[in-house]
Amino acid sequence: MARTLTDTDKARIATAIQTAEATTSGEIYVVVARHADEQRLIPILWAALAALLLPWPLHLLTDLSTTLILWLQVIAFVALAIVLSFEPIRHRVVPASMAARSTRLAAEALFLAHGVHLTEARTGVLIYVALAERRVEIVADTGINAKVEQAVWDDLARAVVEPASEGRLTDGLLAAVTGVGAQLARHFPPPALNRNELPNQVVEI
Repeated sequence: MARTLTDTDKARIATAIQTAEATTSGEIYVVVARHADEQRLIPILWAALAALLLPWPLHLLTDLSTTLILWLQVIAFVALAIVLSFEPIRHRVVPASMAARSTRLAAEALFLAHGVHLTEARTGVLIYVALAERRVEIVADTGINAKVEQAVWDDLARAVVEPASEGRLTDGLLAAVTGVGAQLARHFPPPALNRNELPNQVVEI
């Protein structure tokens, strides 16, 4: 995924949020994060597993001494732990289920931390992008979940991933904002006094 948004990109997304919110009482909040979790333990676990398995083929298929095999085991563990810990590699060796869980937990935590749950009608929606995990989560407040199924948000989230993987994160986010706005407008029309309760600017962390 693209790792940065230009000032122009941010302005386009903010404008899209403003346009979408003009048609609804709902609020849309966008957060783009470098990663949902640093996952520093995963490289150690993979390195340990590889180091545990390495002695068996060396013992069964070679005439190496036990001492040399043990040294090779240590060297393999250290080398793999170092290589797999580099950030571009580290997140690629995280199991998909773990990456999904980390992203969802991070999105839910940010939903609360940024006060998206504090809108008057409980109609806030967070669009969360975890760049390293290449995942997008959309979290909606209780007022919305009673009318819009999570599957709808999941489909909109997946629609961000494909363009983002091609370096078009902004296009994906614009589509997501428009899609979220359409759902909110359908179920939550704007009141006479339509206050902007959350900032429209994209938050990068």
